[in-house]
Amino acid sequence: MSELIPDKQKQSLTMLLIALAALVVIIAGMRAITPILVPFLLSVFIAVACRSPMAWLTRRQVPATLAVLIVIIGLVIAFFLTALFVGNSLSDFTRSLPQYQDRLHGLSLGLLDNLQQLGMDTSGLDLENIIDPAAAMHLVQALLTGLGQVLSNTFLILLTVVFILLEASSFPAKLHAMAGNTQQSMARFQRFLNGVNHYIAIKSLVSLGTALIITLALFLIGVDYPMLWGFLAFLLNFVPNIGSIIAAVPAILLALIQLGAGAAGATALVYLLVNFIIGNFVEPRLLGRGIGLSTLVVFLSLIFWGWLLGPVGMLLSVPLTMSLKIALEDNEQGRRLAIWLGEPPRV
Repeated sequence: MSELIPDKQKQSLTMLLIALAALVVIIAGMRAITPILVPFLLSVFIAVACRSPMAWLTRRQVPATLAVLIVIIGLVIAFFLTALFVGNSLSDFTRSLPQYQDRLHGLSLGLLDNLQQLGMDTSGLDLENIIDPAAAMHLVQALLTGLGQVLSNTFLILLTVVFILLEASSFPAKLHAMAGNTQQSMARFQRFLNGVNHYIAIKSLVSLGTALIITLALFLIGVDYPMLWGFLAFLLNFVPNIGSIIAAVPAILLALIQLGAGAAGATALVYLLVNFIIGNFVEPRLLGRGIGLSTLVVFLSLIFWGWLLGPVGMLLSVPLTMSLKIALEDNEQGRRLAIWLGEPPRV
């Protein structure tokens, strides 16, 4: 049977099997070193995000070392304020959770009474298990817990960011020494940095605007902890496709428990309008021609990187997949796969 297969096809099949085996080994290795890999990847993308303020400072004749120091001080302040604020808000919310559960119990009893008055048989309907605050908050709690575990390595992350930023100026020289075609290698490296930095910068700006609008709207409606839900909206806006939905669930549920169905409907409408307008008009305009990935690939990358790296992998799924696509585009053998990962060609 093997004699019927041409040698060229045999060689292609062998190379494919070797590549698949290598991919399995790489993925298994990444899973094994996740506790080390996740802080490192987070450090790399934080360093890439810091590239813009670093460039802005150096253009104004600020020495590179002083520019790194200024950026790191800003990061430390941001990390400290975020950890302090989120920790206090989560502690207050946890203490108030039994009170919210009692209110939900009263709401469920009232709903059962209304259904019985309409002539419906509610003997087998257990609303307390159907509408369970603990279950509804489980995914959000898992995400925040995972991020909290990563942020517990704040010192290691910031130290890695410092060394990456200090070494950034020597990267071009190292690429010149490593590559034969220096212009092509520099173009690839610059395209990678520009693409990832552009996405992170625009996504951060859009997420910040979303968080501010959500916070203000929830404050006006009267929902408790509006800044916490705004921060959650900022964070989960980095998660493609389902992030905005996950961010809306706890705020809508809390509005229902605290203020009633009218406030819950208003909260849901706020999330719907904000995410529709920003997601369909503001963000595409700022990102230009897009992130260069198909919608299906974005969703599958969310699942894959979330499984591989946990909550941080979900947040970094698009930048990681963009990096993989750029690397494949610069390789003759991987160019076809990069086309499959990309958006449909315009005709």
